[in-house]
Amino acid sequence: MVTKVQMRRILDTFAEMFPDAHCELNHSNPFELTIAVLLSAQCTDALVNKVTPNLFKKYKTPEDYLSVPLEELEQDIRSIGLYRNKAKNIQKLARMLIEDFGREVPKEHSDLVKLPGVGRKTANVVVSTAFGVPAIAVDTHVERVSKRLGIARWKDNPLQVEEVLMKKVPREEWAITHHRMIFFGRYHCKAANPQCQVCPLLDMCREGKKRMKTK
Repeated sequence: MVTKVQMRRILDTFAEMFPDAHCELNHSNPFELTIAVLLSAQCTDALVNKVTPNLFKKYKTPEDYLSVPLEELEQDIRSIGLYRNKAKNIQKLARMLIEDFGREVPKEHSDLVKLPGVGRKTANVVVSTAFGVPAIAVDTHVERVSKRLGIARWKDNPLQVEEVLMKKVPREEWAITHHRMIFFGRYHCKAANPQCQVCPLLDMCREGKKRMKTK
């Protein structure tokens, strides 16, 4: 496992490589962000961003999502994976916001995870991006990077990876580290074709050393 000094070097490297890292899901308020993150499950942000401009023009409030038949909403998000299930969850989520939360997306993590289609990762993204609450959301990129660099163990599940990161990353850096790790994983340390030969962290990376040996 990485030491404090190594962890600082990792965080500083992320910051140098991706100083402008941010949430790449287009949104203009917490409600749009929640819908966008829900849509992004097992699907790329780029694909979600193709669908949301028209979606957010058509649907502005929870009531709007409930004013159309489920089939119509399905068609509006049809190009996104699992669209049937996601359309159902969006309508259930909209109903719950109206009935239980005064039509507003709740700021509390414990309330967010009650919403249909909103898991721990989605809730973390919403609290940190929309409300500025320190949180680290562990998606596939964050999990992969954490394991390759030895921050977390290979066998750790996403919750264990999150707990390790919360211990090792200073609390005030949680949100920005989450975005930088995603950028690092999405644009540099890719799943199938990581750029090991030009990686400034190669000397610390178990996966990278293995890959460079086999080349």
